[in-house]
Amino acid sequence: MTLEEFFSENPLCALAFSGGVDSAYLLWAGLQAGAEIWPYFVKTPFQPQFELEDARRLCRQLDADLIICELDVLTDKAVAANPPDRCYHCKRRMFSWLKRYAASEGFSLLLDGTNASDDAGDRPGMRALEELEVRSPLRECGLTKDDIRALSRQAGLFTWDKPSYACLATRVPTGRTITREDLKKVEQGESLLSGLGFRDFRLRLTANGCKLQMKEDQLPRVLDSRGDILAALSPLFSEITLDLRPRVPIE
Repeated sequence: MTLEEFFSENPLCALAFSGGVDSAYLLWAGLQAGAEIWPYFVKTPFQPQFELEDARRLCRQLDADLIICELDVLTDKAVAANPPDRCYHCKRRMFSWLKRYAASEGFSLLLDGTNASDDAGDRPGMRALEELEVRSPLRECGLTKDDIRALSRQAGLFTWDKPSYACLATRVPTGRTITREDLKKVEQGESLLSGLGFRDFRLRLTANGCKLQMKEDQLPRVLDSRGDILAALSPLFSEITLDLRPRVPIE
């Protein structure tokens, strides 16, 4: 099946839209196929502000109306407790809510941007999507992350080379209760590092502060920028460490 065939069979649908590579291309493809596809951005404490700005920018580029919904997933104790399968509980809460909301607006079909490169064995959140009957056209059509990046570039989407991004909750060690304060510190710290020119990195919380994970080509810059990094992060974290093992991005 191709995406054009999928949207020919499913011309009316809601899309859980993050502003990332996958959902951006899926929205473009649906619009190109003539489907009535509406993007819904669910704003939770786990999404940084730049993700919302990217979602808005992409929808402006495609002349699509972005629907922004607020959901406080931290009110779910199973999510806030941050167990190993936190992603399952979070996806279950978020997509259950979004499916009801979209249905109230006339959409019986809800889509997400899971692609054929995503390994269900490593992603407990995908189990929640299956249970809720959320469709993943990119995965169903066999499109991998590399395919989607190449097709997005051909389509002129600025998201084509956007680094894959995992939500802020992934920066909190498993088993440590997730708090709004910790999430805000992580978002602020990563924003400051981005302002220093770093890209595709992670700032992870530790018992006494934070640990930076950088790609191999950026490790020398970390040492060269040590003073700037300390000046930026010291007001937020009492201890700042660097993982000497290069970060290997997972698409």
